[in-house]
Amino acid sequence: MTVFIDKTGVLERISKFCSRSIKKESKVKALKLALSMVDLTTLEGKDTSGKVKQLCYKAMLPYSKMPDLPKPAAVCVYPLHIKTAKNILTKSGINVASTATCFPSGQSYRSVKINDVKTALDAGADEIDMVISRGEFIRGNYNFVADEIALIKEICKDKHLKVILETGELGTLEDIRKASFIAMEAGADFIKTSTGKIKPAATMPVTLVMLDAIKDFYYKTGKKIGMKPAGGISNSKTAIQYLVMLYETLGNEWMSNKYFRFGASSLVNDLLMQIVKQETGIYQSFDYFSKD
Repeated sequence: MTVFIDKTGVLERISKFCSRSIKKESKVKALKLALSMVDLTTLEGKDTSGKVKQLCYKAMLPYSKMPDLPKPAAVCVYPLHIKTAKNILTKSGINVASTATCFPSGQSYRSVKINDVKTALDAGADEIDMVISRGEFIRGNYNFVADEIALIKEICKDKHLKVILETGELGTLEDIRKASFIAMEAGADFIKTSTGKIKPAATMPVTLVMLDAIKDFYYKTGKKIGMKPAGGISNSKTAIQYLVMLYETLGNEWMSNKYFRFGASSLVNDLLMQIVKQETGIYQSFDYFSKD
């Protein structure tokens, strides 16, 4: 059954999330929580082992002057760089995530996608971020999409599977909700907005629709599914607004990196800058933080 989504109502709810007043103590907690929820990511054609190593060192020690800060949840890289990341992050508590299923387009044979996932897992990936076959979804071939997700989850076993919908290509909010349910019913541990390779990437209206789908799926099945907005979230103010939306939609049980992640890289330095400001009263320039 198709559910009609009131876009005006969605926007009204978001305006309320964005207008919440947050006290200093709560703001510091929110900034640190957001830092712990980041999947620190590099997914560029120019990635090198040196860049990946630097990103891993950044994850283990985000800011040397505050060594007790939370660490990001994961470092996300292409399969080629999994072993490099794994060698550094072993025993750090930080997971290694990898894109798969012919990221970012997903335009390949299923056998190639399966091999892509198995290669990533064999290299040591703790988490897999797969893309759905958007072309098949748009054609209305929902069973194809569901079967592919279920097959990939079977291969992943106990490894976390994040299913990327690429919401900017799906069109309507109703289709985004439908894709969310297909992914969850097929075995996704997380649903994720975007690859970060097209615009729009993550937006608050899209994320709210996906959070509502997670809530309805939980009421239906009792199973908690995670959420990962990715792409375009680059500042602390926006990250906190997402956390307000998360809390008021799904509640306290989802307020951890077990069930919520930010797919980002530039967000980390802004979070660090704001944490330093709240803790010391002094703004640091971006020049004081490593650029990764």
